[in-house]
Amino acid sequence: MAPSTSSTILMSVVAVLLLLFPVAPAFSPSDQAIFAACKTVGGGSTYVGVQFCRNALGSVAGSNVDLDYQVFGGLAVGLLADNATSTKTKIDSLLRGGGGSVKPKAEDNAVVSRCLLSCRSLYGGILDGGPACTAAVKAGKFSEAAAILEKAAAAAKECEDGFVKNRAASPLSAENDDAFKLAKLGVALVENA
Repeated sequence: MAPSTSSTILMSVVAVLLLLFPVAPAFSPSDQAIFAACKTVGGGSTYVGVQFCRNALGSVAGSNVDLDYQVFGGLAVGLLADNATSTKTKIDSLLRGGGGSVKPKAEDNAVVSRCLLSCRSLYGGILDGGPACTAAVKAGKFSEAAAILEKAAAAAKECEDGFVKNRAASPLSAENDDAFKLAKLGVALVENA
């Protein structure tokens, strides 16, 4: 039996409506808060995109529904501290001759070692500023926290620039990029708190 004309028209209308208004998955309250914050701080940033912001905050926010810019700023500071800790560990490993697939040419060893020593000091500074930054965020001293985060962003950039200036391949490009973006994300979040 062929479908009736009215049922064919109804199915066509439903199909058109689904195409015009797709059904989106429901987001949890924390996902909604993260998305809203990231659209605000990540969408207009030349440093941090919405997707980086969502990935970073979504990785640590959990199901906490009491999320605001202050909490998000604290999460970004924590992520930056984790990044700095793991980067400093990687630097120490590279200086000891480890590093897996990263093997600089013999003539580059001295240059790379100098850059790594500089980066170790810079990342040490990021780690040293972490507790003060965390305390500033918790106390609502957002301009103080932003200043510490700006120094962290500058340190990550300086680390990477050292390799560029010395024409050496950086074994820390991904880590420096993440540290820079996390610091800038933290600045944007605390400035909105």
